[in-house]
Amino acid sequence: MWLRTSCELSFNIEYPTPFILMLRPRSGPHQWVARETYNMAPFVPVVEYTDSYGNLCQRLTAPAGLFSISTSADVQTEDELAVAPGAPFAPVQSLPDEVLTYLLPTRYCESDQFQNMAWDIVGDAAPGYDQVACIVAWIRANVQFNSDSPHFQISAVAVNQQREGVCRDLAHFGIALCRALCIPARMVVGYLFGLQPMDFHAWFEVYVGGRWYGFDATQDAARGGRVAVAYGHDAANVAIFTQFGLALSPTHMRADVKRIRAPRA
Repeated sequence: MWLRTSCELSFNIEYPTPFILMLRPRSGPHQWVARETYNMAPFVPVVEYTDSYGNLCQRLTAPAGLFSISTSADVQTEDELAVAPGAPFAPVQSLPDEVLTYLLPTRYCESDQFQNMAWDIVGDAAPGYDQVACIVAWIRANVQFNSDSPHFQISAVAVNQQREGVCRDLAHFGIALCRALCIPARMVVGYLFGLQPMDFHAWFEVYVGGRWYGFDATQDAARGGRVAVAYGHDAANVAIFTQFGLALSPTHMRADVKRIRAPRA
């Protein structure tokens, strides 16, 4: 399907503040970016670079006063998430070098603390995709997805204790449980068509059967209509904006995604 994503961010800045923004989706195996706009008011010089995860990052210094960013992109993406029941577990010794890093515990995904729990959840499921499906089903049954959760920037351990969280929290929990089984898992942030309430969204991917597959414990089906913007070990790597100095909350923030007709040739 063809989707049009858009976002708006505004800040009231006291003094010039360095930012790193991560707002541009990139074309890849599962999405094609056909058109983009990227505006700032006031306009400031920007340097773009690609980080170690392949994300497109925009580096700038915002001036004092009101500073606004707006973006839009027309993207062709998959109608449904690919599913592959029975896709096999990939032994660690056979994993591609670039995938190995997604086995490690990280700030928000303390996988080294979940080995026993992960094995209890998956039971005798076939190693690989089927184990991940068990984990996602367990999270859906035992952790409440609450878009208004009062908990902020919590890790997988805290999610397990609180048993509720926003989309990024459920993704962290799923990632930690998968890594505890030596299944590589990474976080994805972007847009989901039809999400209610509409906002930026987080889910996770696992590497089984020789490729990455997406999973989303906040949804009851393998819904497509996703536009990925950033990938990383956890939320620390996929922030849509990072500021340096005095912490600022946006005075305005909006994300949206609509279905559109295919562009004319």
